Amino acid sequence: MGRLADLDAVTLDANGTLIGLVDPVPQLDRLLRDRGVERTTDAIRRAFEAEGRVYAGRAAAAHEPAAFATMQRECTGVFLEHVEASLDPEDFAPAYVGAMQFEVLPGVVETLRFLRRCGLELAVVANFDLTLPRRLDELGLAPSFPVVVTPADAGAAKPDPAIFELALSRLGVSAGRALHVGDGDSDEAGARAAAMHFEWAPLAEAVARWT
Repeated sequence: MGRLADLDAVTLDANGTLIGLVDPVPQLDRLLRDRGVERTTDAIRRAFEAEGRVYAGRAAAAHEPAAFATMQRECTGVFLEHVEASLDPEDFAPAYVGAMQFEVLPGVVETLRFLRRCGLELAVVANFDLTLPRRLDELGLAPSFPVVVTPADAGAAKPDPAIFELALSRLGVSAGRALHVGDGDSDEAGARAAAMHFEWAPLAEAVARWT
């Protein structure tokens, strides 16, 4: 472990480090009831989790808008199948996708301000889908990050070091003077493979260990 004075940049994971998914089950329950489908909360959550497993395995590869839209419809179909709702996935997809809302995690805004005051370059390196720039903008985080890199940009997903190396190249920073903060094993493995420093989220606690 070093000190912030030893760094030129900090890169950050998105989901679980900067932002978190607001529980979509209550909204999904309302959407289904509006269409005459009544299911228990547990059944809806199990269906959402089943869809999430499929989504996690496919989102990073859906690099183009058309492929991404197709994946969203197909994942909506997975949810409807598991919740045993005979609704048209294409019709339900916009509502289903709209139920996925994110919030900024505690301590993030203040910590980003502190890092900027320290003169550090900031970037997001995340195995997130094509909506990440819009999500960051909606949550007021976009101005903090001149560089946002996802698998669609790098052609590789964490833990492949290529996604980190692209971010470092765009920042103009060497790996030995960059810290990555994340909440998953792929964050740690990828950052270390790229010869970067690594700390575990939460962000505020990670930065505190370097001050």
